Amino acid sequence: MSYDSLLVDERADRVVVTLHRPEARNAISGRMISELHQVCERLERDPKLLLLTGHGGVFAGGADIAELLERGRDQALQGINSRLFERVRRLPMPTLAAVEGWALGGGAELAYACDLRIAGPGAVFGNPEPGLGILAAAGACWRLPELVGESVAKQILLAGRNLDARAALAAGLVIDVVPAEELTAAAHALLDRMARSSATALRLTKLVVDSPGAHPVADDLAQAVLFEGRDKRERMTRFLEKNTSKNTSKDASKNASGNTSKYTSETATESASDTAEQERSRA
Repeated sequence: MSYDSLLVDERADRVVVTLHRPEARNAISGRMISELHQVCERLERDPKLLLLTGHGGVFAGGADIAELLERGRDQALQGINSRLFERVRRLPMPTLAAVEGWALGGGAELAYACDLRIAGPGAVFGNPEPGLGILAAAGACWRLPELVGESVAKQILLAGRNLDARAALAAGLVIDVVPAEELTAAAHALLDRMARSSATALRLTKLVVDSPGAHPVADDLAQAVLFEGRDKRERMTRFLEKNTSKNTSKDASKNASGNTSKYTSETATESASDTAEQERSRA
């Protein structure tokens, strides 16, 4: 499938989408919206992790103002941008926005719709819509308070404050700030970490987290599905076998001095740390 405004790299466990309108700072146009819907359709049919980024050191400088100028009441009621961003938010598998440079207006709202964001040092998030006589109507007015709190959200939405990378990190909007030349690698490392988890567990965790209000019944139902799955049994069996082997070695050493060993949360933490270290070395 060919795209005019996107660069799409489909891999075994993820899809990498680069917003690509270099002549317009990757501004989100109707064409880009349509093509992102096509990507969403593919990810709904064949769930994979999604990495969203922008070409040329810019995430997205906003929506296409020339197109917005021509839109009227009927187009606003169609929710052209908001319907897409909500579809991105509801994708089955986790989504990550790697942001360097401007992420303004609709570009910021697209980043807000992702599950996670990681930033380069030049990242700037902002919603200047009131200065153009409109509001941030593609999710920022309700999604941003959930992400950074009401006070910071109002500073952005009402006072026109832009969040640079460090401010975004302090507000919890991004998971990390890394050098620009390391942004893509850091984003993939984060996806690699998620890809090592159970895909079904990730999907159900995202579904439960995104459910409104308290949801103990949903938690129980999701856990019931996972408890009956082969993935859970295989992963826990590997964990216990590895821990048993490690403890056997420790027991031999401790018994020599009259001490005994037993399985504790401390040994679980040690095992998890060893596993993470091995995974980092493989990555």
